[in-house]
Amino acid sequence: MKMNDAASTPLLSVRGLQVRFGTRTVVHDLDLDVAAGEKVALVGESGSGKTVSALAVLRLLAGAQQSGSVRFDGRELSSLSERAMRALRGKDIAMIFQEPMTALNPLHPVGRQIAEVLELHEALPRRAAWARAVDLLAQMGLEQPGRRAFDYPHQLSGGQRQRAMIAMALACRPRLLLADEPTTALDVTVRRQILDLLDALQAEYGMALLFITHDLPLVRRYMHRVAVLQKGRVVESGAVAEVFAAPRHPYTQMLLNSRPRRQVAPPQAAEPPEVCLRAKGLKIRFAQSGGFWRKRWHDVLHDIALELPAGQTLGVVGESGSGKSTLALAMLGLLPRQGGEVSLLGHDPGRLTGAALRALRAQAQIVFQDPFSSLSPRRTVAQIVEEGLEVHRPGWSAQQRRARVEQTLAEVGLPLSAEELDRYPHAFSGGQRQRIAMARALILEPRILILDEPTSALDVTVQQQVLDLLGALQRRHGLAYVLISHDLAVIGALAHRVVVLHRGAVVEEGPAEVILSSPQQPYTRALLAASDLNNDAG
Repeated sequence: MKMNDAASTPLLSVRGLQVRFGTRTVVHDLDLDVAAGEKVALVGESGSGKTVSALAVLRLLAGAQQSGSVRFDGRELSSLSERAMRALRGKDIAMIFQEPMTALNPLHPVGRQIAEVLELHEALPRRAAWARAVDLLAQMGLEQPGRRAFDYPHQLSGGQRQRAMIAMALACRPRLLLADEPTTALDVTVRRQILDLLDALQAEYGMALLFITHDLPLVRRYMHRVAVLQKGRVVESGAVAEVFAAPRHPYTQMLLNSRPRRQVAPPQAAEPPEVCLRAKGLKIRFAQSGGFWRKRWHDVLHDIALELPAGQTLGVVGESGSGKSTLALAMLGLLPRQGGEVSLLGHDPGRLTGAALRALRAQAQIVFQDPFSSLSPRRTVAQIVEEGLEVHRPGWSAQQRRARVEQTLAEVGLPLSAEELDRYPHAFSGGQRQRIAMARALILEPRILILDEPTSALDVTVQQQVLDLLGALQRRHGLAYVLISHDLAVIGALAHRVVVLHRGAVVEEGPAEVILSSPQQPYTRALLAASDLNNDAG
């Protein structure tokens, strides 16, 4: 891919950017240029300062000490008034945030939120702005965009919310788009569609793009230049083809060599293992407004049948909105079902209450897809992780609980100091928050762990560390996993068997090696074809 010739004056020019929170410096003397029409990737591990750097460009870091120069189209942004910055944000410079659940307003339908941007910056009449919002949702690949525009953020899946966020960012055709992991929550087919769409729009509008990601195959396929961040410093930068072909810095070499590897060994038991989770004929329906007098029902899961043997991993794959996360909640009894049976460790969670239900749930924990919305912003990390111990280990002392918290966080690759344990979730990166969520689930040593996109927020090196950890824990303790993911490389690393969901129904099921190498159904073959993006880095 050819890189556009950089103009003598870059559209975005960052010089000597330094960002501090208290006494901690998280970005050190960052220099970065992005020319008009150029696509630049900012890559690095979780906590390396990628997102902080982008937020600093837009002056969106409350409580931070920021120095250095940030110039956009020749103007020094640090000298602009807040009113001038508000006029710039969303129109000339837009940002796609990593976690749409926290970036979108929960009190307004997504269509209204997109329309408001057009009304504010483009002065479009209300009706025209709404029509344009629906059109943007359609461009993002959202099915039934006219209906989805009326949905609130919580009514959309993670991938659907991310597409709505992208639509909002592109509404005013910005000159510079800052994209913070914009495809993290998307399944492989929609990810490819969105990336191709962003690529086409970037070329059509001459839009500059600063793309924050830990997805290195994506960088190779779509970006012109790349800057590698390690602990807040740029350690290597250059044209993508040159950096990927001959990385000079050891850190860059390590990133490029980090790929999910298979953790699974064939079951060795002489007898079939106990089935610890079973669903048969499972049906889930959601009510939708159909007017004042009646409700319409939307079938989310149809006649689901699956089994999970003890000590094994069942991979559940499918596109965004296929019912994967709904299946996870239903198996734990967190959603009412309209038909079928669920057996969790020999018990139906829908028929238990009180102490019996609490005891069962202690043995079956879940790691949610969005770690920010699932972690209480009013509790410290120590309080969040030890919460299960307070409920299920009431006889433990504070010192015992604290020691177990520290041990579990270290197991998930996040050893924290006493000071860091007393911080709140917002002080940590997306990947760090996901590891906190994993520690909270693991602290009770459950028999079953339901992992809903557990590595989607993690960079490639930490992703492999977490997969290694999950594999080791399974082998050591006989844990059973339900692994829900749109990343087929992650599924291939851990799953013994795979279930493929399409529009709420199982379309294919079998051993992971067979499904991922010789799928029989056209839908499964399409998923695998779309995932070939992951092989581009090889």
